[in-house]
Amino acid sequence: MAHQLKGKVAAITGAASGIGLACARALLDEGATVVLIDRAEDRLNQLCAELGPNAKPLVADLLDGPQVDGIAARIEDIAGPVDIFHANAGAYIGGPAAEGDPDAWDRMLNLNINAAFRSVRAVLPGMIERKTGDIIFTSSVAGVVPVVWEPIYTASKFAVQAFLHATRRQVSQHGIRMGAVLPGPVVTALLDDWPKAKMEEALANGSLMQPEEVSAAVLFMLTRPRNVVIRDLVILPNSVDL
Repeated sequence: MAHQLKGKVAAITGAASGIGLACARALLDEGATVVLIDRAEDRLNQLCAELGPNAKPLVADLLDGPQVDGIAARIEDIAGPVDIFHANAGAYIGGPAAEGDPDAWDRMLNLNINAAFRSVRAVLPGMIERKTGDIIFTSSVAGVVPVVWEPIYTASKFAVQAFLHATRRQVSQHGIRMGAVLPGPVVTALLDDWPKAKMEEALANGSLMQPEEVSAAVLFMLTRPRNVVIRDLVILPNSVDL
């Protein structure tokens, strides 16, 4: 084990399951102290007890603006100033726009866009002051290729890409790297609303990835030399034709 992130403090939103949890495990294995951020308090406490003393729970509702605004100070109280912030939390809605539930859209858009942007806004001033830092977004291949059966989700990830790259160009002068991992379909709770037959078919034909494959990509991004930024890393199952 190389411990490439020894001494670093990382924080990951949506860390109680799926991609967030896989990334937490990967960063812990490389020596980082990791603050796992989620609203599921019991689950977080259980996970951190299992993951060891370098895993720290932080319970937060990312749809509560004031909680998000104070997240950097809470991370620092728990583990120290944040070196790596992974805006990973998100939700998924597919289906025809003409048949969608606008209230469900609002919740997803608030989480995928507003909460993500606001959490990054909370940690950026400290990184700018310290002249270093890494910010990673969990985006999606839907952020660069409009997906016909998920127009609202696609729109949310296009917004992530726009915010990320405009902000990246603002803060690069301060030694801050910003990038996105853009996976295709991954076996996570976001796909819970997939029809059972569709899920079974996708698993059988190899068109779904595992969260650990995404975490390996995130670790690659974070361990490049400081003068190198991976601004977008698209990862797809080999059987997906996009």
